[in-house]
Amino acid sequence: MALTDLCRYPIVQAPMAGGASGPALAAAVSEAGGLGFLAAGYKTADGMYQEIKQVRGLTGQPFGVNLFMPQEPHTDPAAIEVYRHQLAGEASWYETPLGDADSGGDDNYEAKLAILREDPVPVVSFTFGCPERAVLDAFAKVGTYTIVTVTTPQEAQAAQWAGADAVCVQGVEAGGHQGTHRDDPEAGGAGIGLLTLIGLVREAVQLPIVASGGLMRGAQIAAVLAAGADAAQLGTAFLVCPESGANVLHKQALTNPLFVRTELTRAFSGRPARGLVNRFMREHGPYAPAGYPQVHQLTAAVRKAAAAAGDPQGMALWAGQGHRLARELPAGRLVEVLADELDAAAAELTVTLQNLRNMRSAS
Repeated sequence: MALTDLCRYPIVQAPMAGGASGPALAAAVSEAGGLGFLAAGYKTADGMYQEIKQVRGLTGQPFGVNLFMPQEPHTDPAAIEVYRHQLAGEASWYETPLGDADSGGDDNYEAKLAILREDPVPVVSFTFGCPERAVLDAFAKVGTYTIVTVTTPQEAQAAQWAGADAVCVQGVEAGGHQGTHRDDPEAGGAGIGLLTLIGLVREAVQLPIVASGGLMRGAQIAAVLAAGADAAQLGTAFLVCPESGANVLHKQALTNPLFVRTELTRAFSGRPARGLVNRFMREHGPYAPAGYPQVHQLTAAVRKAAAAAGDPQGMALWAGQGHRLARELPAGRLVEVLADELDAAAAELTVTLQNLRNMRSAS
């Protein structure tokens, strides 16, 4: 099975954990000719399975499920405790206790693997690391196409060696968490831009590439395809769709003039993630330790309370750099619009190239 066999258009809906990428969104995208994705991160194994059944009831088209790789705690517990004290004012303001930072970091990974092997889905992707070859081989045996998220050529090489069918190349422009295989505190949230990263990965591996990071228009999809990608993955573009499960405050913030830019921060989860700059990020970002998922678990109740209070200044407003280009369209309609824009951009490029050839011939 090839990547292009999975969907009519080279358009993949990014799996956005935390509620945005649920059955309604994934099914609508797949029905329209894209490749929809369920985000299994932060869900129980049974919760994931119930959502898979819902998608199957809504569409007969291929779809994917994204898994978080287990994270080994490596942060000094003292650093987490210091951050807990720094967040005391947030807990008081929102009248909620901080969460338990030591409540586990495997995200029910093995149980989810077992379900997906026993009752296979068309595609499984991985974030925050690369599975062992045995895991990917097991999926290959049941006919599941596997994709590993990468942020460097070296990570892409590791995915190829392990037996992945494709890589999702994530540029630094992408909203939400950077899918780095190893969270290096010394990196300071640095990353590689998408177009450059596509070129580097294309030189490093022979795998199909799904390009992700800041893509909001069909012309941008055409650009990454021209750069060497086989498909484009969009997250923020689908975040505002009515089928998205994102909080309405999050959806509104994407185009609210009050939120003018995005930054990478560890403030909410302890891992670099791109979101709209708000009060919480400004006040706590400079002091947040590299500690995922401990920080994520620590701040979960505060983020939930802020949303319940209608206060986006205390929420994790994940967004890519192209967030101001968000269009509030039904997901299926957005896929169609993106496909039309892609066709128009491709036709324009064909004319431009022909004009260049004519100019060379005339000279």
